[in-house]
This record gives sequence, C-alpha cells and structure tokens, in this order.
Amino acid sequence: MTLLTFRFAPSPNGELHLGHAYSALLNQGLAMHAGGRLLLRVEDIDTTRCTPAFEAGMLADLKWLGLAWQEPVRRQSEHFAEYRVVLERLIREELVYPAFMSRGEIRAFIADTQTRGRDWPRDPDGVPLYPPADKALPMKERNRRIAENAPFAWRLDVGAAMKRLGGDLVWAEFNDETLSATHSVVASPQDWGDVIVARRDIPTSYHLAVVMDDALQCVSHVVRGRDLFSATGVQRLLQDLLGLPQPAYFHHRLILGPDGRKLSKSLRDTGLATLRDAGASPDDIRHMVGL
Repeated sequence: MTLLTFRFAPSPNGELHLGHAYSALLNQGLAMHAGGRLLLRVEDIDTTRCTPAFEAGMLADLKWLGLAWQEPVRRQSEHFAEYRVVLERLIREELVYPAFMSRGEIRAFIADTQTRGRDWPRDPDGVPLYPPADKALPMKERNRRIAENAPFAWRLDVGAAMKRLGGDLVWAEFNDETLSATHSVVASPQDWGDVIVARRDIPTSYHLAVVMDDALQCVSHVVRGRDLFSATGVQRLLQDLLGLPQPAYFHHRLILGPDGRKLSKSLRDTGLATLRDAGASPDDIRHMVGL
C-alpha cells in the first residue's frame, strides 16, 4: 500500500502568521488521519528575501505549535543543480525563451497598446501578461544579448507547451477537508501567459521547483491555500511536459484579517511569535483558526 504523503512548504521571508498555522495544522491532522506522513519543505529560492534568521523563527513557531514532520527537511536552495538539469531540458526542447523586457519596458509597451484602444489581458492576480515581443526574437539576437550579460528571465512558451500536449489538462480537487471525494478541474495555464520558470542567476522559479519537489518527495496530497488555486493550472502543465506524477489537491479556506483580506507576511500581519509572546497558547491558535 502506498504511503500517503502531505507537505507544508513555507518560505522563510518573514514571520509565520495565523494563515500558516492553519495550513500547517490542517496538513498534520489530515496526514495523521490518513496514516500518512508529513514533510516540511523550506521554499527559499529567493536568496535575497529568505534568511537563516527567518527560517530559525519559522521552525521555532512550528515546533511550538506541536507540528512534527519527517526528516530531513528539504531546502530548495540546496538543490539548484537538480532544477538546472530540468531547465536545460526545457531550453533544448524550445519550450522556454529568454525574456529581456524590464518592468518599465513592459509598462511602456502596454501603455502604447492601450492608447490605440486595446485592453491588455491580465492574469488571475491582476498582473498584465508579458508582451510577446521577445518570443519572436531571432536566435542570433537572443544569444547576443545573453553574451552581453543583458538581464533576462526564462519564460515558458505556454502556447507551444499546450500545442505539444494537446487536449485538456485537469486535476483532481478534493471537495472539502474530509478529503473523501474529488471533482475534476479543467486547468487554464494560458490565463497566466508566459510565466517565469527560471532567472538568469537562479535556475528555477516557484512553479518549476514545486512540481519537481512534489514528484521527488512522492507527495500524494497537496493541501494549500485557496489563493493558489488558479496557479495549479501552470503546475499541471509543467507536470505533463516533464512526465511527472500528479498529486491530488485541496485548496483550503484562507484566514482573513479584520479588514477581510488574506493575511500576509509582506504586510507584517501579526506573527505567531508575537501572539506567543503575548501569552497565547497552541490551543489558543487552534481556536483562532477554527480547528
């Protein structure tokens, strides 16, 4: 019988908050109920914002909550060589291309288009899609810019990727926290345009690393926040392109702040360490997140 595997995968770029507590405790509870295992993954490919101090604080918070995971912890920053191998495969298969436009150039391109009466498409997060200009660059020009150390990112040619696969992409989404039944969701990776899969100096991105890690760690159940629901379409596309197994997904409810928005580390919402220092107990945290 295959051992069911769950994972909690935070980024050490700030303090964990109640939303992280809910996701971590939910994953642990589901893993225990299923007789499976829980893994901890440190998603630290952003080597500028992710720090050892934040990681130490994160681990302390999780242990205080009572989270127990199977060792070893996988740190993405220790596996860049593995990601690079897969990136080079995508380059050889001409499924990615170097994208050179800066944020300012993107804004100018879109503004010029909109002055001519055309609305520019946006992704599910409201960010304008990347313009198609770089995709049409001749190989000689691409190589010249790279040789001259022009900044760039590797973007997935979603149109070419979808054409390569043919047919609909779907994933199995659990209906609720009991994980007793699923329904099929049709993936729409094209909604995100040509997403970044790697940068010049970091041979991966969130999307590429997460599908590789889930496969390498034999993750069977991905339980994470509803804010990542639409992004699953991009990850399903990468899984099929790379011949990786597909876990089943459950995108759980979000813990919201008093103003109704989801909690965020970047906005410095109250962290677990602050709540602990104020006298809160792990049981208090469970009550606060509805567990």
